[in-house]
Amino acid sequence: MQTLAHWDGGPGPWILFFPLIWAAVVVGVVAVLRRTVWRGRRGPWRPMNESRPAGDSPMAVLGRRFASGEIDEDEYWRRVSVLDEHFGRTGKG
Repeated sequence: MQTLAHWDGGPGPWILFFPLIWAAVVVGVVAVLRRTVWRGRRGPWRPMNESRPAGDSPMAVLGRRFASGEIDEDEYWRRVSVLDEHFGRTGKG
């Protein structure tokens, strides 16, 4: 007798769906945790200042100010050297 559980003496073709079901359960649990529990916590992937977008590093702000003409080239390089002194190599390299 062939049933879904026993197909010619072995497990039926439905055994292939069990890994998919477990994968869906794991993805669902992670999605729920990300939306509820982990949302309020800070981690290395979140900025310390929520009002500032994640891509606003000091070098990026400095580059935008130079590009918009707020500061001249001498001021730009002076500030880059100060950032390098205090924080190590911040940009390239």
